[in-house]
Amino acid sequence: MALRYDCGEVITAMVTPMTKGGAIDYDKVEFLASHLLENGSDAILVAGTTGETPTLTNEEEIELLSSVKRAVANKAKIILGAGSNSTASAIEYSKFAQKEGVDAILSVVPYYNKPNQKGMIEHFSVIAESTDLPIILYNIPGRTGVNMLPETVAHLAEKYDNIVGLKQSFADMDAVTELKIACPENFVIYSGDDSLTLPMLSLGAHGVISVASHLFGKEIKSMIRNFKSGELIAARNMHKKLYPVFRQLFMAPNPVPVKAALEYKGLIEAVVRKPLVQMNDEEKATLFKVIDEVKVELS
Repeated sequence: MALRYDCGEVITAMVTPMTKGGAIDYDKVEFLASHLLENGSDAILVAGTTGETPTLTNEEEIELLSSVKRAVANKAKIILGAGSNSTASAIEYSKFAQKEGVDAILSVVPYYNKPNQKGMIEHFSVIAESTDLPIILYNIPGRTGVNMLPETVAHLAEKYDNIVGLKQSFADMDAVTELKIACPENFVIYSGDDSLTLPMLSLGAHGVISVASHLFGKEIKSMIRNFKSGELIAARNMHKKLYPVFRQLFMAPNPVPVKAALEYKGLIEAVVRKPLVQMNDEEKATLFKVIDEVKVELS
C-alpha cells in the first residue's frame, strides 16, 4: 500500500550554523543544506530541536527557512518544525508553514505543561484542521515529560488524513509494534534516534529523522536500502560500524557534539547558543577519535 505521504527515508534534522559571535550564518546554512542533499539526505528538517529553535527568534526562523529553500530549490522536501506547547502558537506556525510552501510540518507533543492523552488529541486535532499540510507527529518523552500512547496516535491517524506519520524518539520496541498494529497501514513511522533505526525498520518503520546523517548520510541510506532489499547482514554490519558514532553524538546535549564534528570536518563553526555550551577539549578528542575510527572501519 502506498504511504500517505513520503518525505524519504533519511531526513536530516539540520543544525543551524552560526558565526563566532552567535549570529546565524546564512551563507553556511545554504552551503550545509546543499552538502546534505549531496550526501544521502532525502529531506531537510528546518527549525527542529537540532536547529536550536528554543533560542531562535521568529525573524531568524523565517530567514533560516528562506535560506534552505534557496539551497534546496525543489531538489528535496523541506519539513518545518512547527510545534509548540501553546496550541494557538502551533496553529500560527502551521499556517505560516503552509503559506511558505513547505512540504510538511513536524509537530511535537506539547512540552512543559504535560497534557494528558485527551489534551494531546485536542491539541493535534485543531492543528490538523488548521492546515492542509502533511503533519508528522513527534513523540519525545525525554524532552516533553509525557509519552503519547500508540492508541492516541492511532486515533489521530484514523481521524485526519493529513496526519501522515510519527517521529518516535523513545526506546520502546513494544510501542513501535503497537503503533504498527493500531495505526493505518499507510501511516509512516520514523525513528527519532539513529541507534534505533535498524531495530525499528525490522518492525515496519520507514526511515529515520537523523542527526548522524550530517556526517554519514550515504552510509545510513545504504543501511536502510540494504535492509529493505533483504540484504540483512549488510544492513546489520553497517549499523554496527556506525553505532559508536550514533552513541557519541549524544555524549553532550544535542546539537553540541554534531556541531563540533562538523567543525572538525571543516564545514561550519561549532558555535551554539546558551544555555548550551561547547564541549571541552577532552570531550572533543573522544568524539573525534570515534569519528576517525569509524571512517577507517568504513573504508
